Amino acid sequence: MYNIVFMGTPDFAVECLDKLHKSEHNVVLAVSQMDKPKGRDMKVVYTPVKEYCVNNNIGILQPEKIRNNTEFIEKIKSINPDIIVVVAYGKILPKEILEIPRLGCINVHGSLLPNYRGAAPIQWSIINGDEVTGITTMYMDEGMDTGDMLLKREVKIEPNDTYGTLYEKLKVVGGEVLIKTIDNIENIKPEKQGEEFTVAPMIEKSLGKIDWNKSAIEIHNLVRGLNPMPGCFFNIEDKMYKVWETEVINENSNKEIGTIIKSNSKEGLFIQTGNGVLSVKIIQAPNSKRMNILDYLRGKTIEENIILK
Repeated sequence: MYNIVFMGTPDFAVECLDKLHKSEHNVVLAVSQMDKPKGRDMKVVYTPVKEYCVNNNIGILQPEKIRNNTEFIEKIKSINPDIIVVVAYGKILPKEILEIPRLGCINVHGSLLPNYRGAAPIQWSIINGDEVTGITTMYMDEGMDTGDMLLKREVKIEPNDTYGTLYEKLKVVGGEVLIKTIDNIENIKPEKQGEEFTVAPMIEKSLGKIDWNKSAIEIHNLVRGLNPMPGCFFNIEDKMYKVWETEVINENSNKEIGTIIKSNSKEGLFIQTGNGVLSVKIIQAPNSKRMNILDYLRGKTIEENIILK
């Protein structure tokens, strides 16, 4: 049995924390980022990790910063954990913390490293059209996801997977791989990552603006990778339409790129891309909810032959 300090913030981390809490190991303390206001009324809500801790009688700290935070660092030292587990905590750990646990700091990362180091590995694996991703556990160092790898497990990306569905799969696998890693930590031979790697930078909302010069499959993958957040969109004059589900039609019209080829309540909405036609299946008009495109076009009109820019 190991004494563990757990550091994480979103629900992706909760799955790992739950597996640890229900294992033979002892979660001595959890650390999460600070609670933030959400919703229209901007009410301050607990982070998912804090909510789990409160419901399961696990002590929790939420320091505003951890770098150069002597009080916090001394607190962790006083606990003298065997392992610090970090899952989507949201802050880079300084050397002073990395050196505290005798068996090291272990991170659970949502990709098959060294592919997709960084903040958004799940989204980018879909956006780039990958067929396989997975979970990697690794020792943490001072770099961004550069530590020696411990265990990996592959997860297939299904053709209709979105960021949301793949996130749910990976968080479950993450918890399972974490427990296997900790149970065998003193017998696993770490593997260095090597010099070749890819990165997964933070997703900006602007990435969701559809570039119709790209192929239908590229746009389709972008829609999948940004669903449920932040979403893809196109503009008609000053109105923004969000696109949540699409289908690729492997044929081309004789229309200019970006042209709305068809728009009716019997067939749907079809747009010419740089290569192939994109069929929009789920749309969200301004100040409206998500709707099946056929239902939307029964009550509203999107004109044919408009050229989207």
